[in-house]
Amino acid sequence: MHRTTVTSALLAGAALTALAACGTAPRAGTGKAAPESTGTTVPAPTRKAAAQGLPGMPPVLDPEDVYAADRPGRLSPVVKGFPSRVYVPNTESDTVSVIDPATYRVIETIKVGRQPQHVVPSWDLKTLWVNNNRGHTLTPIDPRTGKAGEEVEVHDPYNLYFTPNGKYAVVMASLDRELVFLDPHTMKRMKAEPVTCYGVNHADFSADGRYFIVSCEFSGEILKVDTEKMQVVGQQQLPFEGAMPQDVKISPDGKRFYIADMMADGMWVLDGDKFTEPTLLPTGKGCHGLYVGRDSREMYVSNRGEGTVSVFDFTLGRLTKKWKLPQGGSPDMGGVSADGKVLWLSGRYDDEVYAIDTRTGVQLARIPVGAGPHGLAVYPQPGRYSLGHTGIFR
Repeated sequence: MHRTTVTSALLAGAALTALAACGTAPRAGTGKAAPESTGTTVPAPTRKAAAQGLPGMPPVLDPEDVYAADRPGRLSPVVKGFPSRVYVPNTESDTVSVIDPATYRVIETIKVGRQPQHVVPSWDLKTLWVNNNRGHTLTPIDPRTGKAGEEVEVHDPYNLYFTPNGKYAVVMASLDRELVFLDPHTMKRMKAEPVTCYGVNHADFSADGRYFIVSCEFSGEILKVDTEKMQVVGQQQLPFEGAMPQDVKISPDGKRFYIADMMADGMWVLDGDKFTEPTLLPTGKGCHGLYVGRDSREMYVSNRGEGTVSVFDFTLGRLTKKWKLPQGGSPDMGGVSADGKVLWLSGRYDDEVYAIDTRTGVQLARIPVGAGPHGLAVYPQPGRYSLGHTGIFR
């Protein structure tokens, strides 16, 4: 597939730009602001989802809904004995705050490695991996007991994913400019795929698991990666000056990818199969995290630069609501509760966590945590296996 060459102007100084978007970015986007609108719609689907899955991948439950296994109450037997908790990595405190969602209180603080970025459920659901980005380690947490295990050395683990067949863990080595494929249990390095973009960051897999889309936040690019070959097969620059792509999520029907962009203040809508130029859907300043509801009808979009959450309706193809946090805030990464009733988001620049009612948008709690809270994981959640990040379940 065609790969677009990265211009020297974009590359110059990109590694320094940024502990930017998911790092220590300003609250608001500073690129050319896209006009805010809740009426922009996404064109109607024209293709059928792929039927042939990645070898070894569990069969899709519903070809029209990749999230069919994520319904309330559909907890895997593996996690049914796990206590319900919210695990919050604090990047500046080098700790993980553990919240009891029933009381909205921090019940434990776990010391981990330097600059923990995300708490990631393993493919087999048995372990939570803390990505200690600057400590170059992963800390395992047993979600049954809440106890941390011995750290495993992995270089530059900014984010962590798992292939849909459970064969590999995939480290987003942001500053190393690599996608690193590891043994998902031992975390032994199996293969590294160099990339020419800067800041590999977030990802999601196609419905058939055969490829995944990756955001490159520091150079404003996106990649298409062949899962089985472990190779980049497509690369393109986003059509926005100063683009800074963040979270990536596939639509329930598997026909589109949505890519949050903190500087374009909206989501890019991409045909992953064709990998043609995406279109921009404005959401709000500092568009950052994307979280699908338990009924696969809506997606919650955190706008970090303005303290709001936009609600996107998949069927209508447009935004239908926007919720504003009282007293403002910096909603970042998070997840939805197992019953689908609460959206949990870290307040990146306010050292707090927000609990939001998904029916009304009312803030239920603001919980003080450590400094620089980032990719929190709500656990356990419904689903048969985890694709990683803060909890992408299929």
